[in-house]
Amino acid sequence: MTVPEIAAPAGATPAESAPAESASAEVKPGTSVPARTAPTAGAGGSADSADPDGQALRPHAEDAFAAELAALAAADDRPRPARWRLSPWAVATYLLGGTLPDGTVITPKYVGPRRIVEVAVTTLATDRALLLLGVPGTAKTWVSEHLAAAVSGDSTLLVQGTAGTPEEAIRYGWNYAQLLAHGPSRAALVPSPVMRAMSEGMTARVEELTRIPADVQDSLITILSEKTLPVPELGEEVQAVRGFNLIATANDRDRGVNDLSSALRRRFNTVVLPLPADTEAEVDIVSRRVDQLGRSLDLPAAPDGMDEIRRVVTVFRELRDGVTADGRTKLKSPSGTLSTAEAISVVTGGLALAAHFGDGVLRPGDVAAGILGAVVRDPAADRVIWQEYVETVVREREGWKDFYRACREVSA
Repeated sequence: MTVPEIAAPAGATPAESAPAESASAEVKPGTSVPARTAPTAGAGGSADSADPDGQALRPHAEDAFAAELAALAAADDRPRPARWRLSPWAVATYLLGGTLPDGTVITPKYVGPRRIVEVAVTTLATDRALLLLGVPGTAKTWVSEHLAAAVSGDSTLLVQGTAGTPEEAIRYGWNYAQLLAHGPSRAALVPSPVMRAMSEGMTARVEELTRIPADVQDSLITILSEKTLPVPELGEEVQAVRGFNLIATANDRDRGVNDLSSALRRRFNTVVLPLPADTEAEVDIVSRRVDQLGRSLDLPAAPDGMDEIRRVVTVFRELRDGVTADGRTKLKSPSGTLSTAEAISVVTGGLALAAHFGDGVLRPGDVAAGILGAVVRDPAADRVIWQEYVETVVREREGWKDFYRACREVSA
């Protein structure tokens, strides 16, 4: 069978359209598909991308860290799987951080057990897809994006899973103007990100897989087992070329929403991303991300902000674990997840308050309201839990008097 020409949908942006050399050409099994050109680092280490003026609020990983990816590619002399931009060793180094022989510092993108990253990277080098599983806020999406950026140089082949995600989002759709005018044809076919990844030998991403209806989830079974996507309307199929793989993320707390069928689960190698092991690791993660977000939002650096970051992380960990850090006092846990991602949001919001309505120094009053909003999701039950924590733990803790007063003020 031949493989249909994959035409980009009308009005697609450059990030959504496939390169003319690959996606618009007929792809046959065994045919070499040109890889995309990696972003190049310009003056000052910035990437030449679709956002040359640096105005994107949240650049894609391959653009934001183009200089690091280029330095790794230049220093990487290890074997690379077909169509990978970096070797598995270099991909793991990109995520975990390190220093290259030429002195280039690679910043950590993920702070956690090295073995987890190594297993994830190795999975992508096999014929099994990767499922990143964990509670909310454990950096599943973040790791997924950076893995795709390091492996394929493109993290934008993304399907966002929701209760309304249709099968077309995973398989393909149609340009209905072309379909009505000429009937089913290659020109009328609108490829999904997964179909494009198959034809180009790239890494596709599916976010929140367990939120997608079960019958739509199962459209991945043939793709992952047979590495082919039939197009019965044309009597043809798309066969995945070497380099294709898929990363999916799923939320531990979504079990029972749309559980994966056993047939689909067997197609994945599951890697569980844990919560940060200790307070110091979580403080490190929060401080790094707050620094990155602060620079992207043009917020001034907050001097002496580490005290408040540590305080936010301590509160979240104690309420999340149901026990104080010293193990002496049992606590009730609120209904929210109190994840690392929420701690980052609380500190970033406090930094903005300090910058725009304070003296630029991050203080207890700048983070207290954000903590209250993160903890009290259920106005009845969670408020009682929060007030008990403030009066029994915060009030008695040495050095937390200012924070106690700030919490009382916002809780009144």
